[in-house]
Amino acid sequence: MPRRASSKLHPSWFIAVALLAAAAIAGGYFLMSKVNDPYRTINALDVLTYLENANSLRGNIYRVNGTVWNSLGWSPSVGRLFAVEAGAGKPGDLVPLLVPSALNHVNLQKGQRFVFEVEVVEGGVLQVKSLRKE
Repeated sequence: MPRRASSKLHPSWFIAVALLAAAAIAGGYFLMSKVNDPYRTINALDVLTYLENANSLRGNIYRVNGTVWNSLGWSPSVGRLFAVEAGAGKPGDLVPLLVPSALNHVNLQKGQRFVFEVEVVEGGVLQVKSLRKE
């Protein structure tokens, strides 16, 4: 009587498949977090260039990653002015950001990190177009 072949799977195959599935899930999560970032295609603001000559950047749109340092002023018709420590420059580079009154529904507090989409408007002022908390 001939012997039958064994069809058992080796336990290492189960471990390899589980590790491969975990790697695929982690890779998918990482990829989705990068693809869903609405600010990924916007150039980061060069803080040193801005501080040297803000008017040369007028009309351009940039991304600023930074921490709210302090509130500098408020006007009901214009909006709020904040000092933000920008992450792109050397530590301690503060830039003023004007948050228009249309974005008053967002609560910005000292120490919070945000990603801002800003436009350099007349006079070199950085006016926030949109923002997202990090």
